[in-house]
Amino acid sequence: MSDDPAVGQGCKEFQEWTRRRFLKHSGATAAALISLPAWLPRVVRAADHTSTDTLVVVFLRGGMDGLSSVVPYGDPNLYSPNLRPNLAVLPPGNVDGAVDLDGFFGLAPALAPLLPAYQSGQLAIIHATGSPDPTRSHFDAFSFMEYGTPLQPLTLFTGWLARHLDVVPPVGNGLLRGIALSDLIPKTLAGAPATLPIRDPAVFGFPGRFQTEAERRAVLETAYTAANDPLAGAAESTFATIDLLETIDFQNYAPSGGAVYPSNTFGQSLRSTAALIKAEVGVEVVMVELGGWDTHNQQGVLAGGMASLMDVLGSTLAAFHLDMQNQMNNLTVLVMSEFGRRADENGSLGTDHGHGNCMFVMGGHIAGGQVIADWTSNELLHPDLLHEGDSLAVTIEYRDIVAEIVQNRLGNTDLATVFPNYTPTFRGITM
Repeated sequence: MSDDPAVGQGCKEFQEWTRRRFLKHSGATAAALISLPAWLPRVVRAADHTSTDTLVVVFLRGGMDGLSSVVPYGDPNLYSPNLRPNLAVLPPGNVDGAVDLDGFFGLAPALAPLLPAYQSGQLAIIHATGSPDPTRSHFDAFSFMEYGTPLQPLTLFTGWLARHLDVVPPVGNGLLRGIALSDLIPKTLAGAPATLPIRDPAVFGFPGRFQTEAERRAVLETAYTAANDPLAGAAESTFATIDLLETIDFQNYAPSGGAVYPSNTFGQSLRSTAALIKAEVGVEVVMVELGGWDTHNQQGVLAGGMASLMDVLGSTLAAFHLDMQNQMNNLTVLVMSEFGRRADENGSLGTDHGHGNCMFVMGGHIAGGQVIADWTSNELLHPDLLHEGDSLAVTIEYRDIVAEIVQNRLGNTDLATVFPNYTPTFRGITM
C-alpha cells in the first residue's frame, strides 16, 4: 500500500486507520468501475479571484518527531539522561551532529538537503507548534487539525481548506480547484468544491480498453446529458476534468534547474504537482501525504526508518524548491503533522505519541531563513515546562500560521469561516 520506509512501525491505531483507508478506497474504486461518481465537481463559471499563491499542503501522517527533525540542541535538557540518551541528535560539530541553522536549532543530517532553501530565505520553520488539543489519538488529532476545530466539539465536518475554497471565487472556470494526490479526499479538503482525489494524474483517464474508448464515451455522454442535476453536472465535469488533465504531459515532464525527484511515490507526487502548477490550469490547492512517522520502535534517527523518511522528505522538497524557482513568487508549501512525539525515548528505542512539533513553510513570500519559536528561557524541555510532564508544549498555535497564509497569500480575509471560534495571532511568517 505504500513505499514509505517506516510504514510498518506504526501503533495498532495507526495501522488500523491505514487498513480502513485502503478498504474504503478499494470499495470506492469498485463502484467507480460501474458508473460515473456523482460526487465529482460541476463546472463552475465565476470571476477570477484574488488568490496570489497556489498552496501545496504536505501532511506527514503518523506524528513526525519534531525534536529529531529540527533539533533544539541549544536546550540543554535535550541531552538529559532522562530524555534521549540514545536518540538525541548531537549538536553541530559532532560526528552525525545536527546541521546548524541559527545557533540554537539544527536540521537532522537526513534533512540537510533543505539547507539551501533555508539559506535562500524561502524556507521557514516553526517549532513548538501544533494543535492545542491534548489528544494523542491519531484519529482525533487528524480530525481536529484538518477540520480546523481543536478544543471544539466535532460538529463541523468540512476541512479548513475546503471552507477557504468555498468562500472565494475560483480561478478561471473553476473546473479543478483542488486535488489530493491520494486515494481518498483527506479531511482537510472534505466538502471542497471542484476537488478530486487522484493518486496519479498521469494515468487519470477514461477507464476500459483504449480501442473502444470513443464509442463508450459517446454513449455515456449522451446518456448523462439527458439526466437531471446533480448527475448531469457531475458527468459534464468528469469528462471535462479527464480532458483537462490529458493536456498535461505528466510522464514526460522535464523539471527545471536540473532538479531530480526521487523515484518513490512521494517524489513522483511532487513532480506531478510541479507539472500541474506550471500548466496553469486553475488548480489552487494540492495536497500530498507522506506516511510512516509513527515511530514507536527502533526509530532510527541517523540510520533506519525515520532517517529514511527524512531523506525522502528533504530530498523531494529540495527538488521541488529547485524546480519551482520561476513560480516561487506565487507558491506556498505548508508541511505539517498531527502531533509530535514524547520528549523521552521508550524502551524500544522509539518515541510515543506526544504533543508539540514543528512545521515547515516554503515560498517566495515567506519570511524564511529563520526558526520561529517561543522557546521559554531556552529551556522549553525542562521537566517543569513539558506538556503533561512528557512532551514538547505547543507555544504557537498551528492555526496562527495557517490563517496568516490564508489571508496574506491566498487573499481570503474571511478567517472566521475558515477557522470558526478562533482569533489567530499572526507570527510574521509571510512578507
